[in-house]
Amino acid sequence: MISVCIATYNGEKYILEQLRSILSQLGPDDEVVVSDDRSTDATLERIRSLGDDRIRIVEHTPSSCVRFTIDRSTANFVNAMRHARGDIFFLSDQDDVWLPGKVDKMTAALRDYDLVKSDCSVTDGELNVVTPSYCALHPFAPTLRAQFLRPTLTGSCMAFRRAVYEAALPFPSSGVAHDLWLGLVAIRRFRVGFVDEPLMLYRRHAATVTESETGRGTSLLFKLHYRLYVAKAMLRLL
Repeated sequence: MISVCIATYNGEKYILEQLRSILSQLGPDDEVVVSDDRSTDATLERIRSLGDDRIRIVEHTPSSCVRFTIDRSTANFVNAMRHARGDIFFLSDQDDVWLPGKVDKMTAALRDYDLVKSDCSVTDGELNVVTPSYCALHPFAPTLRAQFLRPTLTGSCMAFRRAVYEAALPFPSSGVAHDLWLGLVAIRRFRVGFVDEPLMLYRRHAATVTESETGRGTSLLFKLHYRLYVAKAMLRLL
């Protein structure tokens, strides 16, 4: 059984397009677990409008005290995974589009690995491709050192076995993204593979601007502070 775990918050604009690209690739016994962070727009109404029994919506109450912006989305994803019932987990953002064949190719790779990551194509808000291969610009290296220096473990490009999720418990309480932590645990304790093919359209728009696409970056102080939390978490794996 496959569980696709989605964290949502005010994602009404793109959520239907994303869900349709996912549901078309799932079997009748698979599920999509949507953890919603108390959206104030029409996100949940649009999800329910699909009328698909494979979708389960669970509520997440965001913490009023977070150290990093990623702590909120991480907690929301962890809540989705907590409610998942599958043997294989996929993670999904609320605004991307899965390309045909993604599920089949990733699950086929999981016959030999416990966690696999694929390439993706970066697009603008209208799905015009601006970077055909994300990994051509940000090569994936499955080592702790490489991921500490420049994380490339994008959760929406990952699929993994339940054993990886269980080994990752408990997730760090702050400062370490859920996908980075899952990847670090897998690199240290499991078999990690790479599917060298874009299997998703990674939509970047005004609400999701990141350093990797803009080059804007963050302060040196922030980077040092963040890596301190990652380093402390990594000590658990040694």
